[in-house]
Amino acid sequence: QLKLVESGGGSVQAGGSLRLSCAASKSTYYMGWFRQAPGKEREGVAGISSDGQIKYAEHVKGRFTISRDDANHTIYLQMDSLKPEDTAMYYCATDLSPRECVILEGWWRPRGVLPFAYWGRGTQVTVSS
Repeated sequence: QLKLVESGGGSVQAGGSLRLSCAASKSTYYMGWFRQAPGKEREGVAGISSDGQIKYAEHVKGRFTISRDDANHTIYLQMDSLKPEDTAMYYCATDLSPRECVILEGWWRPRGVLPFAYWGRGTQVTVSS
């Protein structure tokens, strides 16, 4: 029904930059990025809606920039001033139905108990000190 494919991950030194891309089979209302490091819970990094709402997790605000290109059904995550604690698998996620999204306990997520229904396979980001 909806396919998401992430790309752009890699290994960089602290202070470096990476740009992640997520190509979707169609654009949806709210799309965004999550990350998960080994042994840690999944964290919502940033989200962007088709009507211009943008939300960032507190831990990445000022360093990461999310954008979208609806003509090409793609969202991006520009990550600057990377830190070792940014090391994780980064996933793109969305839903077919419009979902309101919020910042809860410092992290971005859809409102309510249900997670997004559609996820990509992820792209690994590794930041060395």
